[in-house]
Amino acid sequence: MNTRFELAGPLTDIRSYPQWTQDMVADCDRVKRTVVEHELWDLMRSGALGADGTANFMVGIWPVIERFPGYMAQSLLKTRYGRSEGDNLARRWLVRNIRVEQNHAEYWLDWAEGAGVPRQQVLEGTPPYGTQALANWLEEISSRGSLAAGIAASNYAVEGATGEWSQIVYDSREYQGLFPQNTRKASLRWLQLHAAYDDTHPWEALEIVCTLLGASPRPEEVAHIGECIKRSYRSMCISMDSCYRGLRLQEEGASFQVVAAA
Repeated sequence: MNTRFELAGPLTDIRSYPQWTQDMVADCDRVKRTVVEHELWDLMRSGALGADGTANFMVGIWPVIERFPGYMAQSLLKTRYGRSEGDNLARRWLVRNIRVEQNHAEYWLDWAEGAGVPRQQVLEGTPPYGTQALANWLEEISSRGSLAAGIAASNYAVEGATGEWSQIVYDSREYQGLFPQNTRKASLRWLQLHAAYDDTHPWEALEIVCTLLGASPRPEEVAHIGECIKRSYRSMCISMDSCYRGLRLQEEGASFQVVAAA
């Protein structure tokens, strides 16, 4: 039986949620750290990612940015107005935010252009091998998974971790200094909007998941949602790794050749 869930305090305080939610979030945090603390962000902030690595990132992650409204639309198709409080909450939230995500796609292209990657290269380029891990997973879970699983994997996990790494990059004066003053604001609009200063989207998504599952769901339901969240984090890491792994292998190969020649 689905016992009704109600927030016990502020939306953005994990203590406002049932114990099962607190335990699940804590269990997923170690995997989340691998995304937020990924080496890619330090390379990007310092300008050490380079032109090829930046292009790999912009082109490789674009499928997720472009398709994100589609993932949410897949979740919307699973709702039925009046069926449950969770359905109603999810429906209102998804309808309101799908349009917002379309604007974010345009801001991503502005960021890419500001970083030296032409718009057409992002739109028509072939994503580097491995960078589509996240896009493929989100397509699968949003189309085939439950409403709660889809929202947990995309709007909670991906948006939450993205908010944290975006803040790391955006807060870097060194990174901001790589962009001309006259175009900097427009180029960094995507990062600024996603930086997790007061972003409530992931928390709203978590509230929806809890409302759908109730205050005391079955353990196997909780375990499944937790695994979906972890898979999103792992897929993010695979995609991030793939943005510069090829470049690193090339560098290591070149170094080996130099040593061998000597």
